[in-house]
Amino acid sequence: MNMFLSRFDSQSKLLLRSLMSGASGVHRAVDVFHRQQRSNPEMSVCHFIETLCEDEVTCSQTGEQPLSVKPLVSLFPASLKQNLLSFVYLIHSVLPQTSVLRLLKCLSQDPHPNAWISALCRQIRRSVGVHDEEPLYTPLCSQRLKELSQRLAVCAGTGGWAKCLSDQTVESGSQSASSLSELGTPRKRKVSLVTVDSGDEETGQQSKRIKMDVCGSEQKAEEQDIHEETSEMLEREEPQPAPDCPCESLPEHIKVAVLQIKELLESHSEWDQSSMDVFKVLNDCDPAQVEVLCSTLSLPDVPEPTLPKLCSSVLTLSPDLSYSTAAALIKSLLLEKVLSLSEPASRCLVTAVTSLCVRYPRPMCHALIGPILKEKNIGNPQAELLNRLIEGCLDSHYRLLLLQMTFQVAWSEAVLSVIHSLLESRPDLNEEVFTQFTEQLLSQGPQFTKSVKFAKMMLTVLTKYSSHVTAAHKHSLSCYLTSNETFLKKSLQAALKRITHTT
Repeated sequence: MNMFLSRFDSQSKLLLRSLMSGASGVHRAVDVFHRQQRSNPEMSVCHFIETLCEDEVTCSQTGEQPLSVKPLVSLFPASLKQNLLSFVYLIHSVLPQTSVLRLLKCLSQDPHPNAWISALCRQIRRSVGVHDEEPLYTPLCSQRLKELSQRLAVCAGTGGWAKCLSDQTVESGSQSASSLSELGTPRKRKVSLVTVDSGDEETGQQSKRIKMDVCGSEQKAEEQDIHEETSEMLEREEPQPAPDCPCESLPEHIKVAVLQIKELLESHSEWDQSSMDVFKVLNDCDPAQVEVLCSTLSLPDVPEPTLPKLCSSVLTLSPDLSYSTAAALIKSLLLEKVLSLSEPASRCLVTAVTSLCVRYPRPMCHALIGPILKEKNIGNPQAELLNRLIEGCLDSHYRLLLLQMTFQVAWSEAVLSVIHSLLESRPDLNEEVFTQFTEQLLSQGPQFTKSVKFAKMMLTVLTKYSSHVTAAHKHSLSCYLTSNETFLKKSLQAALKRITHTT
């Protein structure tokens, strides 16, 4: 799935990750959708659906079959498709009919359709106003319904339920007896001793015994069918762990603390010192337990007004959290919130991010800032928040670390803003790092010949880092500046020309 995630923008990626959350995926996706709409009323999932419907070239795992072209959504596991369709069904009223029908058409191209997925597709078609004569149930389900209705029709005459259930019991009793005789343990069922007489009272009592016995046998048969169907589904599809299972692996005292923290996060009252002490459990957790704890608490869904109180509680802990614990907490609590920004961050979110960055700068760089820089479609809200951290929270060696991180990502206008802020903060660049940075300028610069942000960043390099520019650097930069098309071109060339103390 990771190879497909890169096809989506940041907001769509959040929706897709939510839908991948197993049984709770639909609920989480709807929550993410509503949060995104609150932050940006113009937000739409049409682009998300368009990406799902894009063609993808695929080949068989063995390589024996020729290459084929399929919609991207058809390559997802059945569990994710079911969550996706359930999500679309819940929000179809705000979606264009053409987008919904295109998605359904892509999903109908599966050569081995899943019964649930087919039923959901037909239900959504009806909901958007498209006439569909096909029933929601499968042929097998239809056959079972017909058999049941015929059985009830036959029993509607003399004898009623007693006769119907008696017939069924005798049949099941004979089958059980034959199977038991094969096992070498002949034993008669209690119900085989029951006969239906004409007396009303005796018939009623015997009918009750018969019904109880038949219900028990049918319940066992249904449980067996469910067990077999579940086993087949697990063999065909990727296993989806039950959402509560991971929490069961936690020690008892951590389970108790999780419940207390959850209650605390859901309360609207002020937190006292005893309430904050419950977060001490974080120092008792290993990295795997921290992941489970964060998932159980649904930290990505914590309301922003609660963030300052939560972060204050974490900052009061002594000793400080380990690197792995702090990184897991920061990623779970803040990453989705920052990536989904479509407008400047709220005061509560800024307070939470800056307070954790001051205390835990290294985990912040690796768990939050690094992943944000790797996103292809980050915008000004994310860049503004990162620039706040660079200017007010990070020491020189962490700013240098972030600058080196930018060498490993594709540059965009937002990333250029972050790089410019890093250069203005004057990190301690050595010759090796400056050479790597110059190589990035030359390799990624051609796409920014008309970018004023890139030109300003270049001007900062030539004025504040002139002592790092060698003769080789100067020659390469001079060739590049001839292609610049901004109003700063002459200023850039003049700044480069003033650099004479090169080696």
